[in-house]
Amino acid sequence: MKPPVFDPVIHAPGRLQICAILSAAEAEFAVVRDAIQVSDSVLSKHVKTLEEAGYLAVRKAAQGGRQRTWLSLTEAGKAAFASHVAELSRLAAMTAPISP
Repeated sequence: MKPPVFDPVIHAPGRLQICAILSAAEAEFAVVRDAIQVSDSVLSKHVKTLEEAGYLAVRKAAQGGRQRTWLSLTEAGKAAFASHVAELSRLAAMTAPISP
């Protein structure tokens, strides 16, 4: 098993939130946008970055007479996110406890 790796593509706060949301299941673009409280254009930029890295898949489908966009993590995205979270956990474990 590989050691955990800090991934700068995932680490940006918006992309980290997107990966966390999509680690459980596919989600509609609007649901992700509302969950992380950004505009369509900001989410689109994050989606493009994650997609170019091979971490995110975009699926478009008609539903209720409207075109919907669905987002999901690829297997590579799931692995990269899990590794990134493991590295963050490792780093957090090294910190000194905060005294009250």
